[in-house]
Amino acid sequence: MADSGKASRIVHDPVGRQMQIPEKPQRIIALAPSITEIIFALDQSKRLVGVTQFSDYPSEAYKLPKVGSYVKLDIEKIVALKPDLCIAIKDGNPKGTVARIETLKIPVFAVDPVNLETVMQTISAVGELLGAQQRAKTLVHGMRSRIRDIADRVASVSVRPRVFLQIGVAPIVSAGTDTFIHELIRKAGGRNIARGPVSYPRFNTEDIIRLQPDIIIITSMARGVTFENVKARWQRWKSIPAVLNERIHIADSDLLNRPSPRLVEGLEKMAHLIHPDLFEPALKKEKESE
Repeated sequence: MADSGKASRIVHDPVGRQMQIPEKPQRIIALAPSITEIIFALDQSKRLVGVTQFSDYPSEAYKLPKVGSYVKLDIEKIVALKPDLCIAIKDGNPKGTVARIETLKIPVFAVDPVNLETVMQTISAVGELLGAQQRAKTLVHGMRSRIRDIADRVASVSVRPRVFLQIGVAPIVSAGTDTFIHELIRKAGGRNIARGPVSYPRFNTEDIIRLQPDIIIITSMARGVTFENVKARWQRWKSIPAVLNERIHIADSDLLNRPSPRLVEGLEKMAHLIHPDLFEPALKKEKESE
């Protein structure tokens, strides 16, 4: 918990709230996996005393005490770790739980990354919060450079393939317009056939046959054999262009839907899958120069 005897300062978080925090917070709990990744990327992991259940990157995060999942936080465990600061995410952490933490005199700094631009703003905000401004600036500069590189290459395409990205297995779930996945597909030079007002719409097999995707990308929180089983099921439907042309791919969900610095890696992966002709020669050249 915050020690009122220590030097403190007033800050405003990205969601517009004002709070008092220690001048140099030393015991931080990250209330979402993406926040854990950001703190590690900023080289500030020594301050982390707790993380949430699915904080699995980098591997060092596994060793840290867990305080429940980001949607079901364990307040008793949070209090036991005696944090002087928690960092929360607006779209995920329950508002009521965050309010309860604050009543226990533990300040909660909340962020709200909803697209690539606000992910970079979040990195800058957390960097400012932790006195790691230069590292944050370097990270954001690198991300912007990689995003520009993708944009420059995709600008030359005349055809944007129709992409269906499958998240859920039973039922089949995809990503609508108001998601990271939609933004990545669009920036990578594709058309998201699941676009629309529903963030995570459901489909059946007949819907996909009717929509005729040129590319199917399968991603899930599940791992291993589940991916391959889903891919094998699609192979039966030769009337789907993605199946006929052998353009069914598997991708790591954490790269495509976790608002961390690795989201740019997800964009690069997406661009490579959608327009391999634009990116495979560059990858081959990079390997030859190593």
